[in-house]
Amino acid sequence: MKKKKIKVGVVGIGHLGNYHLQKYQKLESCEIVAVADNFPDRAQKAAETYKCSAFADCCGMIGKVDAVSIAVPTSDHYKIAKEFLQAGVDVLIEKPICLTLKEADELIKIAEKKKLVLQVGFVERFNPAIMALEKVIQKPLFIESHRLHPFFERGTDVDVILDLMIHDLDIIVKFVNSPVIAVDAVGVPVLCDKIDIANARISFACGCTANITASRISAKTMQKIRFFSPEGYHSVDCQKREVISLVKGRNEAGQLQIMQNNLEVGIHDPLEEEISSFVNAVFSRSKPVVSGEEARKSLALAVEILRKIKIAEDMLK
Repeated sequence: MKKKKIKVGVVGIGHLGNYHLQKYQKLESCEIVAVADNFPDRAQKAAETYKCSAFADCCGMIGKVDAVSIAVPTSDHYKIAKEFLQAGVDVLIEKPICLTLKEADELIKIAEKKKLVLQVGFVERFNPAIMALEKVIQKPLFIESHRLHPFFERGTDVDVILDLMIHDLDIIVKFVNSPVIAVDAVGVPVLCDKIDIANARISFACGCTANITASRISAKTMQKIRFFSPEGYHSVDCQKREVISLVKGRNEAGQLQIMQNNLEVGIHDPLEEEISSFVNAVFSRSKPVVSGEEARKSLALAVEILRKIKIAEDMLK
């Protein structure tokens, strides 16, 4: 018996939305039936490419799609995701889930009540280097991350914490898996009225400390995260999708030494893997890899970082 295809749509046909369409088109289990964008010309162009319907108002897609990707500015996440969830449509929403915890909680509640898939697009979770790390990392005690990018207007509707740092917060929260007990942070606006560069130091109940830097005003791109733990040292270059893993071992004479741990790193495309994961969750009616509840954890930490930066700013006034 032939498997029924999922009718999918994409809201927001900008940089990310176009990539989502490309990945859906590769999946035989999906049929792209609709696109929506505030710029009608952009929606129409995508509709012609993918031979589907175009809408200026995304609500016109309701009743035509089974599942939808939402790739719009963060400030619009809540409103659009809520409309689709209330209509019974499974949702993949780009990170972060929403601007506020209240908004996130409402979306999670609706999805749970209606038994819908709500996945959040933390693409680094599907980075083959990060996935390889899951096989070796045990109990990190110190983490250092740098996510530095040149300036682009895309994403500047929010502070760099919600734009870039949120990726590393999600990874750190996942691997540490312990309550946060303290946060110190500083942030500075440079080219925008929002924070463009920020640093946060986070302490967890398990004894782990994370030092996280994010910038969107750098001369070059860097996406590195380093984990130090009793079993060894692991460094991930998310941009190059590479891992350096060093672990404790003994040589032939029985002497303790640091040894190279050769990890097998996949070669898949992270976004393609993310889209495929979402489609599988829709088909199987299972919990997605990055659920709304998972995404809420990193949002809660981002909100606390922003709060601490605001407190520091107020003290200087």
